[in-house]
Amino acid sequence: MTATRNLQVRTPVRDTASLRAWRLVREPFTAGTWRRAGYALLALPVGVACVPLSLVGRSGGRRQRELVRRFLGVEVRGTGRGLVHALVATPLNLLVLAVTVYGWSIVPMNLGWPLRAGSDYSDAWGGPTFAGAWAFHAVVGGLGFLLIMPWVGRGMAAVQARLARALLS
Repeated sequence: MTATRNLQVRTPVRDTASLRAWRLVREPFTAGTWRRAGYALLALPVGVACVPLSLVGRSGGRRQRELVRRFLGVEVRGTGRGLVHALVATPLNLLVLAVTVYGWSIVPMNLGWPLRAGSDYSDAWGGPTFAGAWAFHAVVGGLGFLLIMPWVGRGMAAVQARLARALLS
């Protein structure tokens, strides 16, 4: 008699939690994150510059479509409404610019917290010790914003891309 064994073939199980954690940690250092940040910085000045260009008959929409294509990777086909997009998108672009500049500036500001002028660690969060205040600012303000800003930028860029598709096509 032969003894038979039940051999089970195990399928590889992906550890989705570790993959998600790796994506979270890696995202601030990807090219897409910095392209979206670049678009956030350039969308307002380009849009404002396109208003007078469109009023004198130049193609402001072409410049805006090119910016969207180059930085957000969204292909917008169309010929007109550059003036409308420049005017309607200005408040959104201003908000996105403010959030992007403030959010990304918090990272080095908190990682280098001891270098700030007038930083009194006795009353600071994480105090009353210098090491505690610096650690708190570095972890919560520095690393926390480093990890969250790419996702905030991704959401804001999606809204900007949707508006560009609607108005520039």
